[in-house]
Amino acid sequence: METLREKYAENTRRTLLDTGLSLFTERDYTAVSAEELVRTAGLTRGALYHHFDGKAGLFEAVFEELERQATERIRAAIAPVTDPRERAYRGVDAFLDVCSGQAYRHIVLQQGPIALGWQRWRELDQLHLGGLVLDIVNAALDAGRLRPHPAALVARAFYGALTELSITITEADEPEQTRTQAGELVRDLIGGVVTPGGPPPA
Repeated sequence: METLREKYAENTRRTLLDTGLSLFTERDYTAVSAEELVRTAGLTRGALYHHFDGKAGLFEAVFEELERQATERIRAAIAPVTDPRERAYRGVDAFLDVCSGQAYRHIVLQQGPIALGWQRWRELDQLHLGGLVLDIVNAALDAGRLRPHPAALVARAFYGALTELSITITEADEPEQTRTQAGELVRDLIGGVVTPGGPPPA
């Protein structure tokens, strides 16, 4: 049974996460101070440093929570689909929908590389999105629907394309139009690698 101390600690952690999500969505990472975070949360600096070791740690925790939620949303979108090609199409559509959300767009795609550094940002993004892409590619391989290319290489190619396109969408003057164009492009890429049915051509 959860003790009162544990419940209080979890509530404190949740309050900090929710506050971080709100402030980091509204403004750039560098424009939000640790003092503002704890003041808005109604907590102390000690609580922030106890649970997250400061502003940077809180940002990373918010970032990872958004990535987990995105992965869960994409997995839910592809779960009812058995055809490998259609699963890939559904996954791309779900991912691009996720990218249109304000919090994901600003925190993960725009501020993530700045706050975390490029290497850490890629590491965390690959852990979530990269793993999901590899699962989808491996499903096509297991079904005999992948053209004769190494699955890991195909997964990295698709991951790289999705990553670059998602950033391009956030920077576009017409993001909705760019999102549609990106979806069509990735569908064409998938169609060239995942066959529509039967064994892959020799």
